[in-house]
Amino acid sequence: MDRTGMPKVGVDTATLQIQFGEKSVDQRKARQLAVFALRNFCVAAHARNLAHSLCLVHPRSLAGMELHVVINGRKDLAGQLYNQLRSAIESGRLAAGTQLPPSRLLAEQLGISRKTISDTYAQLTYENFLTGVIGKGTYVNARVSKVERKQNPSELAGYEVIESWRNLPVFLRHPTLEGSLRYDFIGGATSKGQFPQDDWRRCTSHALRQIAASKGFYSLPEGLPALRNAIARHIAFSRGVNCQDEDVVVCNGAQQALDLISRVLTRPGSIVAMEDPGYPPARLLFGTHGATVIGVPVDAEGIQVDRIPLGTRLIYVTPSHQFPLGMPMSQERRVALLARAHELGAIIIEDDYDSEFRYEGRPTDSLQSMDERGIVAYVGTFSKTLLPELRLGYAILPPAILDAVVRAKQLTDLHTSTLPQWALAKFIAEGCLLKHIRRCHTIYAGRRERILARMAGDLSPWLEAVPTMAGFHMVVLCKVPMDIPLVIELAKKVEVGLYAIDSFFYQQAPQAGFFLGFGAIETLDIDIALNRLRDILQQVA
Repeated sequence: MDRTGMPKVGVDTATLQIQFGEKSVDQRKARQLAVFALRNFCVAAHARNLAHSLCLVHPRSLAGMELHVVINGRKDLAGQLYNQLRSAIESGRLAAGTQLPPSRLLAEQLGISRKTISDTYAQLTYENFLTGVIGKGTYVNARVSKVERKQNPSELAGYEVIESWRNLPVFLRHPTLEGSLRYDFIGGATSKGQFPQDDWRRCTSHALRQIAASKGFYSLPEGLPALRNAIARHIAFSRGVNCQDEDVVVCNGAQQALDLISRVLTRPGSIVAMEDPGYPPARLLFGTHGATVIGVPVDAEGIQVDRIPLGTRLIYVTPSHQFPLGMPMSQERRVALLARAHELGAIIIEDDYDSEFRYEGRPTDSLQSMDERGIVAYVGTFSKTLLPELRLGYAILPPAILDAVVRAKQLTDLHTSTLPQWALAKFIAEGCLLKHIRRCHTIYAGRRERILARMAGDLSPWLEAVPTMAGFHMVVLCKVPMDIPLVIELAKKVEVGLYAIDSFFYQQAPQAGFFLGFGAIETLDIDIALNRLRDILQQVA
């Protein structure tokens, strides 16, 4: 017997034999057994191939589960069963590859005869709704389900609210694998090939052991103590942030941190001031809470503090690496901003989204480290240093709003998943995060230098880079008039992903230029992509 359980068949031109181990039989018997073995082999192979093509559900996964079928009375039992099964398949409720219960078991569950079940299965198989796999069972065939919309949204009392959400613009949405371009300057994405998979896998195994040893209760809304400690130590070391473990709230990315802070500070009509141009997802989020968002212009030193209006309750800034333009906020402007926030009684959100990657100039203090009055909420994320898919971020909160944010966190999602929390806590504690940042810093620095060199070289007739000292994106402004949408469309046709900056402007007049993220594009691909951009600009600009 071989590993598949089939007999070994050996054919000799003189003496046709079938071998079972070392035994042999005469020629006539060998032919009969060979034909029988070949037939069984073909049937088994067909069943295996069909099962793989349907992605069948393992029978054990359905143990103890009952198929939802309702039989009324004792009339037309086969018709009732047929109609319900066919409807469930066409609607998609029974997905392709789902195994149906054996006829005997379903007959027991429904209290009808096994023949009725078998006849119904046979009819649905004939109509190609079901398929039978020998030795395995009956499965739903692959079909296009007919999903019917049951209601027109305009009939709902909350129609206007639904439409306000549905019509929100989508910003910075990353493409799927199928829709991605070969040379993509997408922002907010990292070099996945640099991610330390082996270290993370080991830390994830540690996390699974921690969960296995737990009592199975809900965790703390503010996050696991081990991770809060690791975050506090990390940002104190790398960013000079003044905090204790109890000041840290672990969130599902920085976006949730912004949502929680906005929830506890704003009401409909509250004024929120933020940089313009600025981060659109933050502006849209504040707006969904009913806040009145005011775009405050920026200059070479950062947000223009004297333009922040009276009555402002919340101020959102990106002082280390202004989004999207990239310049840091000057020390004088930081002092002025803290004074203005204190005067207004406002809380400042300091979004320090990618300042771990600094390439030139002296380190600057975080705004939070300069705060002596407890008015700065420091928000950070691991989406830029690790992977966006992890959805892990944090907020360092002043005492005035800490308890309120923790209550809001508990009410909205109870707590962030503990599996990645345990893994990240060990990842940071063992020094893997700092090692990874150092490795990526070298790579991103090389990419940045390459883009800057090209902007100062053959692309200089059309584009000019905005000076930036940190992060892994930059903005390049147009020096001559050009049709930005046309350039982007032509770039797509040659597999280059470009992004305009006009959507980052809110109340200020937009500038013409491109947002170039260099976290995901490979270093060797940058020149190829920029060569294609140069060729396009020669045609249209």
